Amino acid sequence: MSELSGRTAVVGVGEDGVGLAVPGSTPLDLVARATRVALEDAGLALSDVDGLFTASAYYQLPGLDVAEYLGVRPRHTDSTAVGGSSFVSHVGHAAAAIAAGQCDVALVVYGSTQRSDSGRLVSQSEGSPHERPYRPRYPVTMYALAAARHMHQYGTTREQLAAVAVAARQWAQLNPAAFARDALTVDDVLSSRMVSSPLTVRDCCLVTDGGGALLLTSAERAADLRRPPVYLLGHGEAHWHRSITHMPDLTVTAAVDSGRRAFAQAGLTPADVDLLELYDAFTINPVLFLEDLGFCAKGEGGDLVASGAIAPGGRLPVNTNGGGLSYCHPGMYGIFALVEAVRQLRGEAGDRQVRGDVALVHGNGGVLSSQVTALLGTSPTR
Repeated sequence: MSELSGRTAVVGVGEDGVGLAVPGSTPLDLVARATRVALEDAGLALSDVDGLFTASAYYQLPGLDVAEYLGVRPRHTDSTAVGGSSFVSHVGHAAAAIAAGQCDVALVVYGSTQRSDSGRLVSQSEGSPHERPYRPRYPVTMYALAAARHMHQYGTTREQLAAVAVAARQWAQLNPAAFARDALTVDDVLSSRMVSSPLTVRDCCLVTDGGGALLLTSAERAADLRRPPVYLLGHGEAHWHRSITHMPDLTVTAAVDSGRRAFAQAGLTPADVDLLELYDAFTINPVLFLEDLGFCAKGEGGDLVASGAIAPGGRLPVNTNGGGLSYCHPGMYGIFALVEAVRQLRGEAGDRQVRGDVALVHGNGGVLSSQVTALLGTSPTR
């Protein structure tokens, strides 16, 4: 797949309703408004869109619903649904479709009003019949199992996990659009309500509304559009299990494979990455992903996050918008990680701006199930 590196670029991004949507809005309303923002960002028209990539926790046939609502007639549609990582997956699929001539301008889009609707996670995921009798709290119990095992096996502490939430909040305090911006300390995380031991409510992601959209096209066409192109340099996908009881090792995710594939396609290594946008549904996630993607050895993730490296001013900026823990989390977060990476690489992040030419975006779906890694850069070659 190395021939795809640098051949496509993100040329427009947009968000709408992040936090709490306009009263009476539907998920499709947020999809439409985020799409309009992305089209304006790119300097494109809706009539230019001939590729559609979407997933939803609300609609059984999201490709059909979104196309009908927007009034587009795509030549290529992809509704791959692998949880919150779906949209990171879609970026790679869109690049392949553009390179194959199946579409010219690809729209990747998502919308959710789960906070306005109920304030609870909206999911079409069915529980495992082998797990259901034990009444787990899906999905937090599954992530708590991974956290507990990592603590047992490597000596990771609750304080180290709390440092992930604190770093995310520090980034959010630099982001006026973040949902949660009040002060947060390690003690605050540790003393908050226990949800599923060892994870407290502050170890868990937000429940918000939000719509996000990205537009991709060929590198050649991108050069003539309104905004600086952000090139897709590498992409990798992997999944080893669906239910947590079938996860081969609770401390190792399929990010080992997705990351290796993305780095190989891009011809890069972790040392080349300037910032990371990691799917942080729970505080254990960045710890596992930093290890599995090669930014530290297995078992050293706790020390890394507690050192201040991932916080503002640290050597390895992670989740610069505040992440799913403090920026937003409308059921599936992956598209918002992509939007933030693009804004950072275009130098549009304001007070939270970091220096860099290469960003890694990592999506997670299910219960540490689907793992998708994308490498984005300001140049088509490295």
